[in-house]
Amino acid sequence: MAASAPTSASKSPYPQATLELRRYAGNPPHGGVLKDLLARDEFVADTLREEAETLPDIILTERQLGVHERSGLYQRCRQLKTRKRKTLEALSIVPGARIALRDPRDDEPLAILTVEDIYQPDQRTSATKSTHFTSAGKLQAIQAPTHFDYVALRYTPSELRSHFKKLAWRKVVAFQTRNPMHHRAHRELTVRAARQRHANVLIHPVVGLTKPGDVDAFTRVRVYQSIMEKYPNGMGCLALLPLAMRMAGPREAVWHAIIRKNFGATHFIVGRDHAGPGKNSQGKDFYGPYDAQELVTKYHDELQIEMVPFQQMSYIPSADEYQPADEIPKGVETLDISGTELRRRLKTGAPIPDWFSYDAVVKTLRESYPPRNKQGFVLFLTGLYNSGKDIIGKALQTTLNEQGGRSVTLLLGETVRQELSAELGFSKEDRHKNTQRIAFVAAELTRAGAGVIAAPIAPYEDSRQAARETVVSSGGAGGNFFLIHVATPLEYCEKKDRKGVDDPYEVPKKPDLTVDTSAQSIPEIVHSIVLLLETNGLL
Repeated sequence: MAASAPTSASKSPYPQATLELRRYAGNPPHGGVLKDLLARDEFVADTLREEAETLPDIILTERQLGVHERSGLYQRCRQLKTRKRKTLEALSIVPGARIALRDPRDDEPLAILTVEDIYQPDQRTSATKSTHFTSAGKLQAIQAPTHFDYVALRYTPSELRSHFKKLAWRKVVAFQTRNPMHHRAHRELTVRAARQRHANVLIHPVVGLTKPGDVDAFTRVRVYQSIMEKYPNGMGCLALLPLAMRMAGPREAVWHAIIRKNFGATHFIVGRDHAGPGKNSQGKDFYGPYDAQELVTKYHDELQIEMVPFQQMSYIPSADEYQPADEIPKGVETLDISGTELRRRLKTGAPIPDWFSYDAVVKTLRESYPPRNKQGFVLFLTGLYNSGKDIIGKALQTTLNEQGGRSVTLLLGETVRQELSAELGFSKEDRHKNTQRIAFVAAELTRAGAGVIAAPIAPYEDSRQAARETVVSSGGAGGNFFLIHVATPLEYCEKKDRKGVDDPYEVPKKPDLTVDTSAQSIPEIVHSIVLLLETNGLL
């Protein structure tokens, strides 16, 4: 969030804190003046802090937190979506109202928003299914969010510009990424772009919310630090950007260009399908591969930052070097490893060749992708009440603990109900919530390398699928999920059921394993589940 950039004729109420263009070498900021709300409001921060304690407040989301922190780089972005749990009426959000904005981590006041407008965004235009209202207005900054990680790599736009000035960098090629720079080609691409333009390189990765399934920020930053050591001395600089990806394709590329310009970059590398969300439900890309590059080029005169197209680099084994793919003669052998193949090699422990990546980078990545027999997993047992899930879970936990190698946690249905979901009933909505709580806990445990045996009834297919997606997307290298249908017949369950089996149960469509306590002994079932884990390399 940030207040609108003033025109050249406007006067700041805090002239001593306004950063004039001529104070900086390199590319002027977008809009003519770099707005730093923290510097502007520094002299009234204590007064604002006291006022914030008397105002209604909104706890910012992680995405909004990044927008607030980078208020000086967006220039014209100054909007806030209210949260569902706090309605407009409850907060008295009306034009003219003042609202305190708080950090979701420590509840500290970060800013005060004076509401100027309230509207409900067009759903198609904003590409969102949210029914939230949006409040827009003027921000007064109290303090920046406190970070405890990689503090030395976090710069405000004015700080990074000052850093460039100190280094006498006048041309800076900025490289945006949300992925680890695991490929030697990334280094070759950025070095080549800088040398062609007699410039230096700013590696400027986003460390806010990214796409589900992306490598975690800590691993990515360690990879960036490792690869920076491979750049020529004095050529590159690493700075982190707390920005949430919107996956908005070409328009986001323009936005990213503006941000890098505000940080002082003169050139910006725009990749193929930059910030693209991938394929839609029909398997088609949302945007063309070069739409982002074309849109940034279209607005070059207004943006005033040079777009550098991402060149596909290929490795030539005969020359032992990388060259742009479009400059390699036909018939010359080239080598590459896809992202899918890289992830497979990391998960299975297969070798990764030196020509593809650096040893230090591979070592860092492997720490986040331990060998299969050290990765976490979830065995999700589902079936009717009294189908035998609990006894299978207990016997299986004992067997796996006997083998050793990892911690194994058992989440029985009734235990979870007592400890995590005591307030929930047995409606479909409450059952779904209960299943998702189990999935959340399981994902956290598997990410740490534990084995989890969950044994809820989980009667609904959509809830079970959502649980799988939670574990796979949030469990990191431990995102190994196996749905085991305990398909004991209803009449067999009724013989043991003193309460009555009367809730609907949707039979799983594609279980990873089906067992039946009416036809198999518990040792036989446990053995079949152990074989499932062994087949997948997890034991």
